[in-house]
Amino acid sequence: MTRKRATFPASPRPRVPASGYSALVSDISGLLEQARRTAARSVNRILTATYWEIGRRIVEYEQKGQERASYGERLLARLSHDLAASYGRGFSERNIEQMRAFYLSWEISQTPSAKFEARAKCQIPSGKSDAKKQQTPSAKSGQALLSVSASVSQEFILTSVFPLSWSHYVRLISVESPQARAFYEFEAVRGGWSVRQLDRQISTQFFERTVRSKNQAAMLARGQEARSEDAISPEDEVRDPYLLEFLNLKDEYSESELEEALVRHLEWFLLELGNGFTFVARQKRIRIGDEWYRMDLLLFHRRLKCLVVIDLKIGKFTHADAGQMNLYLNYAREHMIEPGENEPIGLILCSAKNDAVVHYAMGGIKARVFSSNYLTALPDEETLRKEILTTQRKLQTRRKEKKPHG
Repeated sequence: MTRKRATFPASPRPRVPASGYSALVSDISGLLEQARRTAARSVNRILTATYWEIGRRIVEYEQKGQERASYGERLLARLSHDLAASYGRGFSERNIEQMRAFYLSWEISQTPSAKFEARAKCQIPSGKSDAKKQQTPSAKSGQALLSVSASVSQEFILTSVFPLSWSHYVRLISVESPQARAFYEFEAVRGGWSVRQLDRQISTQFFERTVRSKNQAAMLARGQEARSEDAISPEDEVRDPYLLEFLNLKDEYSESELEEALVRHLEWFLLELGNGFTFVARQKRIRIGDEWYRMDLLLFHRRLKCLVVIDLKIGKFTHADAGQMNLYLNYAREHMIEPGENEPIGLILCSAKNDAVVHYAMGGIKARVFSSNYLTALPDEETLRKEILTTQRKLQTRRKEKKPHG
């Protein structure tokens, strides 16, 4: 017997005088968006400063002991285990290695105006600089900070010296050339690049193209031009995955109201079928390399003893959707399955305007008999396709009814 969810009538919207009201809403909306951005950036500055300081302490601990090559990896693994046990996500071995690399690659120095600033180290080719300029002050920066007047705390100075977010620095760390890294950092600060714009410029080798260009000034000017896809909303800033990890907050996020409603309904539909599905997570955030992905829905099938990764796309089915699901299944196979569980399987649901596509991805399951057993225990594709279309029509009708008339 299936249970029905209770529905409640929508509360009527209070009526207020129309004169100037739109301007009031716009003004308050702008204030809230700016406040959210400011809050996210404040936390990000604390996060970045903390990770640089963690990197400094790790390096200083290593320098007091043996050569890093003999025990460094064991140290990071042990730190990861102990810190993750106390502080949750954000302290994987890779993340801690990035904190260490951040300290080693960025130096803090004092400007002639007595202000502190952090900059990526950029080694100058030999013969063009004296020995003094080639020295890296990062190793001495901690002492310099501690010698500052007691009226200004070290924490305050650290949070004020890093002009970019931690997401920016993670992307910059991946740039191998110190010259290119310093170039991208300078241009990102100068132009106020979002992390998407920074990623686009690095991916399209903006540094190399600028160096080879005969008109470098024009190249630099074009590089500062942002595109529509570079913009990041206040919600994206607040829900930055690095911030959520740092604060150990739960991450549930959907790209649109329609997508969220469809995912929630399909979750309820699959659990109510009685086929053995159990809930694991919604909008499961995973990190592969330096890229972040979201599994829309993660279930476990008790009869099949396997994870079921569900990905919903608003639009037509493409080969890229199958490739992304294969990426999810490989990640789940390596990092998420428990001993005794079977290979994970994927379910791709594509909801176009007037049609829907349902596709099961077997991942590493190659045996025909095993695959057929999986499919007999799971809902057939036509049942799911009809449910998607029915749900989509209901949601769209409901949204139209909620729109104000006149």
